[in-house]
This record gives sequence, structure tokens and C-alpha cells, in this order.
Amino acid sequence: MGIENLLEPFKYDFMIRSLITAILSGIMLPVLGSFTINRNMGFMADAMAHATLPIIAVGVFFGFTISALGVPAAIMIALLLAFIIKNTEVGEDTAIGIIFSSFFALGFILIAVFKVSINLEDLLFGQILAVSTFDVIVVSGLFFTVIGILLVFFKQLLFYSFDPVGAEVRGLNVSFLNYLFLIILSLAIIGSLQTVGIILVLSMLIIPAAAAKLATKTFIDSVIVSVVFGVIAAVSGLYLSYYFNLPSGPSMSMVSTMIFVIAFITRKFKNSIKLYS
Repeated sequence: MGIENLLEPFKYDFMIRSLITAILSGIMLPVLGSFTINRNMGFMADAMAHATLPIIAVGVFFGFTISALGVPAAIMIALLLAFIIKNTEVGEDTAIGIIFSSFFALGFILIAVFKVSINLEDLLFGQILAVSTFDVIVVSGLFFTVIGILLVFFKQLLFYSFDPVGAEVRGLNVSFLNYLFLIILSLAIIGSLQTVGIILVLSMLIIPAAAAKLATKTFIDSVIVSVVFGVIAAVSGLYLSYYFNLPSGPSMSMVSTMIFVIAFITRKFKNSIKLYS
């Protein structure tokens, strides 16, 4: 593929908007994915994405756009999840499962009752080629908010992520850090719904970070490499979507999976060499 083919899609404004959104999501999600994997919060992240559906349904019914609903929906879901998990005795996984299924079902019921005009396929699987200028502005704002908060509290979140008991002993406000991480995680998820959709957002959050974990030795290195993998997956998926008329979200997800498979095979190969050397 020559340089002309690489640049051809960006003769169109919608592709430039899509590229910006893809890169921002490809950075934002994998960075938080490294923390998510370390804290075994993948299921919670998936629940957050699905739990936004009722809020989106109600908001669209009253004339709001999905992007405009992003921040309040994200914060509400994050705080609600944290509160329910902390104040129930059924276990974290069970509480998350109840919220996950209940809110997702409620969302579909509200869409049917209110007769909300939402393209469910785009909402569930993403439609990055349809992003508007306003969407780009919202995603950019969420990106800089998430990355800014993460940089400010990076050391505290890192300490809490690896040793929550030790962090509490050292005097860190672990409840605040937990709520803070859930909020920025939900903001990142909301900001990426247009890119990969509710169902596939977990793939871009977890898979690049998991592949990076296999390919690196330290947490900091894994964060950096996860961003590289995430951007490659996002941009490659965008090209596949454009040239082969494939759905954008699933394309990005499959590229992420291919990267993980390559990292896994490479890791196994290196371990085999060490074993027999």
C-alpha cells in the first residue's frame, strides 16, 4: 500500500474526525486498561459500559445527544456501582452482575416504551465514521480530563492498585482513590462508545493492555506499550472499516485480538528458548 492509499481516506472531513477519535480512544482506554487488569476490574468496566444504556435512552427521549449525556452518565454509574458494591453482602461479582444485567435490560425497555430513535447497532458496536465535530470536542475534553487526572494521581493510584492495604496504612485515602479511578474509567468508556460501542469497549480497554503485559517486564513499560498497541488497533481498524466496508468497532477489536495472539505466541516462544538453552 503506497502513501497515496494511506492518505486517500483523509481527503474527507469525516475520516479526519474519525482518526482523531480513534487515536484518542486508542490511548485513553489502554492506559486505564493496565490498571484495570492489575485490579481485576474487567467485569466492572464492562458493567459500566452496559449500565449507561438507560441513561442514554432517557436523555435521547428528552432531546439530548449521546455525547452530551456522557459526563453525567459516567459519573452517576461509577458512583452507583461503587456504592452498591460497598454496601451489599452478596459479593462484588454478584453485585456487578446484577447491575450489569438489570440496567442493560432496563435500557432496552425504556427505548421500547419511549420509542426512542437510537440506532442500536451503532450504539452496541460503535460507528466511528459517523462522529460529528461536537463528538470530537467532547471526546477530546474527556481525553484530556482523564489523562490529566491520571497524571496528577498516578503515584497514588499505582500504589493503591498494587497494594491497597499498604496504601491505607500509609495514610492514603483509598476510598477517594477508588471512586476517582471508577469515575475516570467510566469517562473513558463513555468517550469511546461512538468508537467501539457498548459491547466492544471492553476489548479496547483490556486486550491491548493484556498484550502489553505479555510483552513487557515492568508496569510502566506495559502502560506505554499498551498505548502503542491501542493506537495501532484503532487506526488499523479504521482503515479496514474504510477500505473493506467493515464495521469499525469489531474491526478494531479483531486487530487488538491479533496483537494479543502475536504477543502470546512470542512470549511462549521466548520462554521455550530459555527453557532449552
